Amino acid sequence: MAYGVRLLDVLREADVETHLLVSEAGVLNLHQELDMSRKDVEALADVVHPVRDVGASIASGSFASSGMIVAPCSMKTLAAIANGLSDNLISRAADVVLKERRRLVLMVRETPFNLAHLRNMTSVTEMGGIIFPPLPGFYQRPASMEEMVDHTLGRVLDMFGISMQLTPEWQGMKGGAD
Repeated sequence: MAYGVRLLDVLREADVETHLLVSEAGVLNLHQELDMSRKDVEALADVVHPVRDVGASIASGSFASSGMIVAPCSMKTLAAIANGLSDNLISRAADVVLKERRRLVLMVRETPFNLAHLRNMTSVTEMGGIIFPPLPGFYQRPASMEEMVDHTLGRVLDMFGISMQLTPEWQGMKGGAD
């Protein structure tokens, strides 16, 4: 949940309009992982949509957007997107993003992966989505969890052409081999 909450902060700094969806499981995770309530995280977004409102603006291809980031993305949500279920607004909005050939990034959160997870990831990738597990990069030698989160989000936002300088640019190996 740290990725999703920080993403909202960063996008606000970048003056990017955000539309937030939080599943019931997401609310539980907010409380468990960050001691935040639904209202706390909703206050960080420009627009909040109820997850059951499949008639919301973002459920239509006529809604102009650069794409969608699901942060974090559960294996349930991955499976719904991979199989075109559109059973709630998260999977419906992702389906719209895919059909309109916009950028969809799924920050899958559960490991290890079983074969169903891998097949669902393959399916989403074949449809044009990007599977982006939030794996920390240690080559920049992060000093805190916040730096690890920012490094990952910097890479995700780069995919949307949003440069926030959340982490230093890679300068190559130090010392190199002879």
